[in-house]
Amino acid sequence: MPQSVGEAAVVAPPVVPATVRQPGLVLTDHHFDVPLDHGNPDGERIRLYAREVVATRRARDELPWLVYLQGGPGFPAGRPLGRENWLDRALDDYRVLLLDQRGTGRSTPANRQTLPLRGTPERQADYLAHFRADSIVRDCEHIRARLTGGRPWTVLGQSFGGFCAVTYLSLAPEGLAEVLITGGLPSLDAGPDTVYRAAYPRMERKSLAHYARYPGDEDAARRIATHLADHEETLPDGTLLTVGAFQQLGILLGAGDGSHRLHYLLEDAFVPTAAGPRLSDTFTEQAAAVLSRAQCPLYAILHEAIYAQDGRATHWSADRVRAEFPQFDGHTDEGARFLFTGETVHPWMLHTHPSLRPLRPVAELLAEREGWGPLYDAARLARNEVPVAAAVYHDDLFVDTGHSLRTASGVGGLRVWVTDEFEHDGVRVGGRVLDRLLGMVRGEV
Repeated sequence: MPQSVGEAAVVAPPVVPATVRQPGLVLTDHHFDVPLDHGNPDGERIRLYAREVVATRRARDELPWLVYLQGGPGFPAGRPLGRENWLDRALDDYRVLLLDQRGTGRSTPANRQTLPLRGTPERQADYLAHFRADSIVRDCEHIRARLTGGRPWTVLGQSFGGFCAVTYLSLAPEGLAEVLITGGLPSLDAGPDTVYRAAYPRMERKSLAHYARYPGDEDAARRIATHLADHEETLPDGTLLTVGAFQQLGILLGAGDGSHRLHYLLEDAFVPTAAGPRLSDTFTEQAAAVLSRAQCPLYAILHEAIYAQDGRATHWSADRVRAEFPQFDGHTDEGARFLFTGETVHPWMLHTHPSLRPLRPVAELLAEREGWGPLYDAARLARNEVPVAAAVYHDDLFVDTGHSLRTASGVGGLRVWVTDEFEHDGVRVGGRVLDRLLGMVRGEV
């Protein structure tokens, strides 16, 4: 059998950092070779990528570092297009590092094309078991030693990035000058079943609030679901659009403009054809952009593992818990409520999504995997002395507000700001959220 990449601790040749400019920005590439398993520093190594961003006028200044941890799991850091949203505010004070977390973007990507190179599904599962928040934090500490000369830095964690930030406070608070969290205060002890039992009622509230804003959309959604129950429809990327997959368009409702985007999507759904009404190209193209997992397969494969801490397998938690909420069965009967879901992951996605089909064996193994270790240290968090500020979005679709507030009360020195002005993506709406959090950790607000 040919040697798999996992059998040799081989990393690609060194890469010379490239520096480019955008209006107002200087961008520099960085590459770091880190252990796959930080508990075995002499074993296999993987390569990480991060992009340094600094304001042109401050490019030569000695600035503190801020590392941004993206939401997910499984998403790379955003690609900047000038001084936009939170980055504009951050660049006033910091040299920013946009890290592609391991397995994403340019950081040794893990997907249907690369994972088979590691050999059997069992080997792939063992490999991916090293891609949770604890490994991401250890990656950050490795990078920090290289970039800052050992000085602590500021972490900004959005959503899952906030989960990573709380793990950081648990594992290596000595590396942190300040921590800023947006929509990402996790429960310290809730397993996936508890997380999803809290999530389905939020999905229902978001669906009903959308229909209150756009009263005709429930009939439109039911009409689409009825059509999908009777006709096979495939999206341009090859995704089979089942009723369940259609319900997942509710993930849009977690963004500030998401309800409006969903409305415009639904109103363009059908076109007349010789065979009768069919879903329009406009609708299917936009639906594919929302539902595709081609750029973020780990978002599905590792999603439930981010909540697993007690050693027990997740066993497709969101799918099991859904049975406790029959109102989400995709009813198309007249008078029944048709509800959208959100970011839940289901085993049928391994059939409907072409980017996930080749990963079905490893996904099944991870769903049945036991022995997941803890990600948070409640005792250490209670003694925390690092300045922390967190924005908690009222009735956040993705992170339960009650869970977040309980965690906030258990972290020493953490200041929390609860707001209903923003949805889960509030940090991306200009610089107001980041500006307030900075004021909070600095004692200015």
